[in-house]
Amino acid sequence: MTDHQHPQGFETIAIHAGQEADPVTGAVVPPIYQVSTYKQDGVGGLRGGYEYSRSANPTRTALEECLAALEGGQRGLAFASGLAAEDTLLRTILKPGDHIVIPNDAYGGTFRLFNKVLTRWGISFDVADTQHPEQVRAAIKPNTKAVWVETPSNPLLGITDIAAVAQVAHAAGALLVVDNTFASPYLQQPLALGADVVVHSTTKYMGGHSDVVGGALVAADAGLGEELAYHQNAMGAVAGPFDSWLVLRGIKTLGVRMDRHSANAEQIVALLRRHPKVTKIYYPGLVEHANHEVAAKQMKAFGGMVSFCVEGGEQAAVEVCNRAKLFTLGESLGGVESLIEHPGRMTHASVAGSLLEVPADLVRVSVGIESADDLVADLAQALD
Repeated sequence: MTDHQHPQGFETIAIHAGQEADPVTGAVVPPIYQVSTYKQDGVGGLRGGYEYSRSANPTRTALEECLAALEGGQRGLAFASGLAAEDTLLRTILKPGDHIVIPNDAYGGTFRLFNKVLTRWGISFDVADTQHPEQVRAAIKPNTKAVWVETPSNPLLGITDIAAVAQVAHAAGALLVVDNTFASPYLQQPLALGADVVVHSTTKYMGGHSDVVGGALVAADAGLGEELAYHQNAMGAVAGPFDSWLVLRGIKTLGVRMDRHSANAEQIVALLRRHPKVTKIYYPGLVEHANHEVAAKQMKAFGGMVSFCVEGGEQAAVEVCNRAKLFTLGESLGGVESLIEHPGRMTHASVAGSLLEVPADLVRVSVGIESADDLVADLAQALD
């Protein structure tokens, strides 16, 4: 997106892409078109291509154009949830008999979709540590149609070299899908690194205020984008107009929020490093993180998510979660307020007993944009 010579910056795109002033009233914010159907000018005479809001809605169109611009893709699509986006993508690119490689620490809901839903329709998967491209290569089979990557991953903050895994996937004739939820397009641009499709739970950093549930896909290729749009309409799990408007509103401040999330997370990590009860820290900004150099290369900053293990096992981890006051005990992430949770019993309970089971003494925090000193003090008392 350019003004003929100068490529526009991320924050400018976030505020303006898909969001021209309303031609009728001059309103600078896109209206919420809370409507199901549209008057036609004679049979088949559609105004702007709108006939029914499952197929297209002007508020959703504004969001979808903005999403595509932010990720540098050809087509953006907005859904009712992140899992609705994933389901639509997978049923577009896979058919019975196909195989997919997934990460060994994927989000629990993603794993459940593969393990409990897609396997019933004849789709198989293998798990690989995507932080090691050679392990991805070893997991690929003749019928592999896609490789799925989450970076940073949830909840262990694993970092995958997107460009390296893109080469592995493409050499095998497979697509590379990257879940960019933890980083957001402000911190990381997977399509520019070779990914074919980006997935988001827009519930998280894109919406940013814990007040909306949504999902998104952005395709690098216009042809695949058209296929995804066909399935989006055929399957119907679309983002409603008000939800689309809330995500669009959140995106306007994404850049400044991610700067603050990242800066606050560094303060939290500094506390964790000096605390005697913390036995391990998962955070890509640490030099000792296995793939720190990859993260530094492909991310603008290291984000607002931090996980850590505590002395005393599972019960001690649960107690830390329960003692926190400013950090709200709750699932989800990416909102302006800080959240704390026990993944083993909460967000990742669905992977218990599987290859993706998370450590029992693990605590995950979504570091918000409150005053850093207050957050540090609260986590310190919870640990003490």
